[in-house]
Amino acid sequence: MKNSQLIDSATKEKILAVTRSGTTVSEATGFFRVALGLHYLSGLMTKETLDFKKLDKEYNRFIYHAIGKGHSITSILQYMSGEKVIKVVDSPRFLRAFGEHCDGVPVDSIPFLLGLNLGVAKDLSGIDVRGPVADWIERQRILREEREGAA
Repeated sequence: MKNSQLIDSATKEKILAVTRSGTTVSEATGFFRVALGLHYLSGLMTKETLDFKKLDKEYNRFIYHAIGKGHSITSILQYMSGEKVIKVVDSPRFLRAFGEHCDGVPVDSIPFLLGLNLGVAKDLSGIDVRGPVADWIERQRILREEREGAA
């Protein structure tokens, strides 16, 4: 596994900068989860062979140091497949901070990455992915097509 998927110091600082954009502990934690989860998911988009054990260990270490025990990359990805993620990805403050600090993951890719996460969740657990997140992704697709049609 190459180091391109591992989380480097600069990326950690960018994610923490997004986290600091939250105005409450709950909001900041949500910002952290989504920013980190989006970075993790974007790193999966590679032809390189991934060592998930090493990758997850690295992310879990950062998560522990940033927001404490009781969280893991798995719990963050689960959070991102649930309804609470919508409040974060609909937050103008989050979108502005994420776009400013995490320029390696385009804001426009958020619906795709959330869809990827839902697909993985369905493959791993067999859960039905229909629901609020899938509905949000579909709304974003419609809005994008309307914008493109108007241009």
